[in-house]
Amino acid sequence: MTRVVRFSDYAEAVSRRARRELFDTLNSIGGARAISAGPLPDAPFSPPLKDIRAADAARGAAILDGRFGFSGHVLEAQDPFSHPAPSERFARSLHGFAWLRDLLACKDGQANGRAGELIDGWISRFGTWNSFSWAPEVSAQRIINWVLAGQLFAGEPDRLKSLLRQARHLKRSAIHGNTDLDQIRAGAALMLSGAVLDTESLRTAGQKLLDSELPRQVFTDGGHLSRSPAATSEILTLLTLIDTAEAHANRETPESISRAMDRMAPIIRFFRMGDGGLATFQGGGEGDRRAIDISLSARDTGARSFGFAPNSGYQRIEAGGALLIMDAGKPVKGASGTSAHAGTLAFELAAGGHRIIVNCGWADQQPDSWREAVRATAAHSTLTLEETSSARLIPPGWRRKLLGPRFEDQPGMVVARRNEEDIGTWIEASHDGYHENFGLHHRRRLFLAADGGDLRGEDGLFRPVDDGPPDDVDQRYRYAIRFHLHPGVKASLARDGMSALLVLGNGDGWRFRTDGGPIRIERSVYLAAGGGPKRTSQIVVQGEAEPFGAGERPPNRVRWAFQRLGRVGGT
Repeated sequence: MTRVVRFSDYAEAVSRRARRELFDTLNSIGGARAISAGPLPDAPFSPPLKDIRAADAARGAAILDGRFGFSGHVLEAQDPFSHPAPSERFARSLHGFAWLRDLLACKDGQANGRAGELIDGWISRFGTWNSFSWAPEVSAQRIINWVLAGQLFAGEPDRLKSLLRQARHLKRSAIHGNTDLDQIRAGAALMLSGAVLDTESLRTAGQKLLDSELPRQVFTDGGHLSRSPAATSEILTLLTLIDTAEAHANRETPESISRAMDRMAPIIRFFRMGDGGLATFQGGGEGDRRAIDISLSARDTGARSFGFAPNSGYQRIEAGGALLIMDAGKPVKGASGTSAHAGTLAFELAAGGHRIIVNCGWADQQPDSWREAVRATAAHSTLTLEETSSARLIPPGWRRKLLGPRFEDQPGMVVARRNEEDIGTWIEASHDGYHENFGLHHRRRLFLAADGGDLRGEDGLFRPVDDGPPDDVDQRYRYAIRFHLHPGVKASLARDGMSALLVLGNGDGWRFRTDGGPIRIERSVYLAAGGGPKRTSQIVVQGEAEPFGAGERPPNRVRWAFQRLGRVGGT
């Protein structure tokens, strides 16, 4: 366990907040209003830049009827910008206009007109300047979404003028973005708006920002420094849009962008599960399958598949139609980790295109009330000790308000090794996230057979040799090993309480068994698919750990297995 918050973090946060407040103050007294829109550009190029992201026509129909549903809240209003937002996250979604593509996807002749009315309504209320709606993390999203709805701006000088003014302001405000991902979004917004509005200064500013941020944020293995598969996929989607815009303008895509795309495409393939969505680690959900498909089809580098992402810290085993991905890296620290999860050594398992073992995950549409709970270790398919997370958030209070919801303590050592044999692949990994409080390390061993039908695991708790004997040899610690099931999996407990039958959506059966029982099947929740929390279940193995043990054979050890049975129940 390592304390990862330093005095320098507080100093940096205070300095960043002071600079942003000064910037906002200057804009509030006329700085933003003084930004000249300059001469109106030509209409967005025809045909408009096509949005490769998926749209939800049902949600668009609700918006057409005046029902705006974001982040677990619903606001019923014809003019949503004239009403107080139910939450800050709701307001970010509303002012970010990501819902615009849902509205435009409606098969209703009034959708385009209604979309234009909502844009005009925003301009009339917030088009001059507003500290919240013009914040870089909000305006970058809005600019991207407006650019991708270019058909609504052709022949509309007021809308074009507002778009240009916002983009010029973003060029000045981008450095005040809250997160690393905000910087990427700002760079993309500037390049896309520069291409559509034929404004070279915007495009150049965006390229300069991405030239700086992409090498810093994108690992050599293609992953993003947030370690989030979903964040990595979003960046690749934005870069694909830029690549398309550059091609439309008969320009060569900047080298930094092409290089980043070439690195990121293989690791998105690495993170994809059998159903085409992403593994749900580190604050992300299943992702946008449509955008993933298009982004990858545009970047088929021919690179060989790989089983270990060394910089991102993930292991992948694929065999006989089964797929396992394991988080074997350190949690993200510092400001980059405000969405990180305490899921060290968690894994996800799929077979035949169906997810079996998952983590609870997250998606932007989910209610705020779930956010902190699903970041805890217990929301992941791994071991927890004394219902304590292996990485701990800064508690609520002034420090969290200043630094954000980042981790205060987290594993300082996470190690993994891999061994591939003819009979299958082994992964052994361990972390010290429980060492400071309990004196124990967690070790997990996984083996997936070559035919994909047998996954065997072992979870152990051991005391490092160098620590010597514990102060109280009679102390016992409660542990729980959780295996969260996908909502499409039905589980039933055997009479002996030592095994369970799992039936997948396609009728395939799997048997779970353990020597650490009896086991329990408890309620769980799955948020990674979006569209609201989905009820599901989890297998839980509980027991007591002793505070001693050393070497390669820890006494606190539980073995378990998932074995494929074939079709069950007459399916």
